[in-house]
Amino acid sequence: MHRLPHRARKALVHQLVESRRLRGRGEVLRGHHNINYVRRAGLLLALLLGAVPFTRFKYRVPLPTVEVVPRIWPKESEVLSVVCRHLREVPPCLADLGDSSVHRYRMGRALSDSGPVASVGDELMRSFASFFVRTARVPVAELPARPEDWPDDGDTQGFLDWLVRFTQERVHLPNRDRFGALFDAVGVPEDAMERFAARHRCGTSRPFRLLHTDVHRANVVVRGKRLAVIDWELAIFGDPLHDLATHLVRMAYGKEEQARMTELWAEAMHDAGLGELTAGLHEDLPVYIAFEYAQSVFPDVMRAAIDLPEDADTDHFGVAADRVEQAMRRAREPLRLVDVPDRDQVVEALRVWHGTRR
Repeated sequence: MHRLPHRARKALVHQLVESRRLRGRGEVLRGHHNINYVRRAGLLLALLLGAVPFTRFKYRVPLPTVEVVPRIWPKESEVLSVVCRHLREVPPCLADLGDSSVHRYRMGRALSDSGPVASVGDELMRSFASFFVRTARVPVAELPARPEDWPDDGDTQGFLDWLVRFTQERVHLPNRDRFGALFDAVGVPEDAMERFAARHRCGTSRPFRLLHTDVHRANVVVRGKRLAVIDWELAIFGDPLHDLATHLVRMAYGKEEQARMTELWAEAMHDAGLGELTAGLHEDLPVYIAFEYAQSVFPDVMRAAIDLPEDADTDHFGVAADRVEQAMRRAREPLRLVDVPDRDQVVEALRVWHGTRR
């Protein structure tokens, strides 16, 4: 079977996983970027994938969506080929099928099953700190090539500038035609990222490392006392404080939990001999947290609007307005927002956008 030409083997794998998807026997896990079908591998498919027969696999199919996050490495499989050599708990990519892919299924429960804001606890936070250390230890030389315009290693301000430019040039401006009126109506200024850049700068250089950038509850699988962080498609190479900041925000930690997680992260880095990654921690971490709040206003507003069903009723608009209000509340300080519409105005703005775009 392994003597099959690569293209024929790939086509056969695609045919087999599609047939299992269409049979509908298994879980369907939907995220912002992909829909994942959890199925069992029959004898032939297992042989092609190099897997144990009848074990579960995850078939990932990308969803059509607006671009809101940077992807400097188009193929997650290339990142995983490196990551899985050093973080053995991460499920590998078994087959790259072009747009779609097949991954080993990680047994356990998603941390998000416990709720979006449930307390994590010290033991799990220590596991997260250990994860960030092990990710930082992945050899830089083994990582795929970076884009030509990527900031030099240690240029933390250049890295922040790149993130700001991406948000403005690839997220905000390309979506003005579709969402500009809604942005204006809910209080997102057209010069939002200019306002952010004018007041926020990184003051300390730190070595760059591999970053996951999306360590939140739905991307964490817990089994016993061990955790595995999955979904590496948004991994980049940059300032480790950015990885910590996105984790602190997207986990929805309270203030005390944020402080404790930061403390454990710094302790773990020092204990591992990576103290240089913590340089300027207390001055620059708030900058990255502010950036996370600033940039997320665009995807949060757009997703709230896009997720409205065609026959949206009062409850649907209320839920969407809650999402928009939370995004605007968090972005108020980093974007220097003064005139933020009240709830009735937000609901009306969503109704107008929905009526126009339906």
